[in-house]
Amino acid sequence: MKTALLALLATAALAAPAAAQSAGEMTLGFGFALVSPKDDNGTLAGAGATVSDNSRPSITFEYFLRDNLGLEVLGALPFKHSVFLNGGFAGETKQLPPTLSLNYHIPTGGKLTPFVGLGVNYTKFFETSSPLGDLKIDDSFGLAAHLGVDYAISDKAALRLDLRYVDIDSDVTLNGAPIGKVEIDPLVTSISYVIKF
Repeated sequence: MKTALLALLATAALAAPAAAQSAGEMTLGFGFALVSPKDDNGTLAGAGATVSDNSRPSITFEYFLRDNLGLEVLGALPFKHSVFLNGGFAGETKQLPPTLSLNYHIPTGGKLTPFVGLGVNYTKFFETSSPLGDLKIDDSFGLAAHLGVDYAISDKAALRLDLRYVDIDSDVTLNGAPIGKVEIDPLVTSISYVIKF
């Protein structure tokens, strides 16, 4: 999916300038997001931590503050991740990752409209469990970078492919004692159907 995104962005870059997205417009997007934590997720209790991928339905709402410039909120159903220490199962958790981004949409002469954005993420961890005891993962605030492209299928609808990098680092405790910091820092790949109104 990441390769497809880069190909679409390269194609869009060849298009000529055209009309911008207008201030006051809004979009609503429905799709699926895949959260892929980075390979090395830190050290917990002296052991190397690994956090699994997960995909869930997602939703976005964007309001255009000015031509081309939109303020977007990303939401999703809770993601569920397994946590492994040195390859052995150590627990699981759910998380909600609402993200607020300021996106700049680059006007083009064709059906492809690329965009870039920067924002902030808040990740709420809950329903965390472990066979080792009372495992707790603190909530996280971090920056989020956004890159994507829309392919117009009508005047009011588009297919969107996008990629986010989210900074998620959380302190972890086991039975009330600190055991380290988990560094999730995922790439979030999404595909969605976007309606303009």
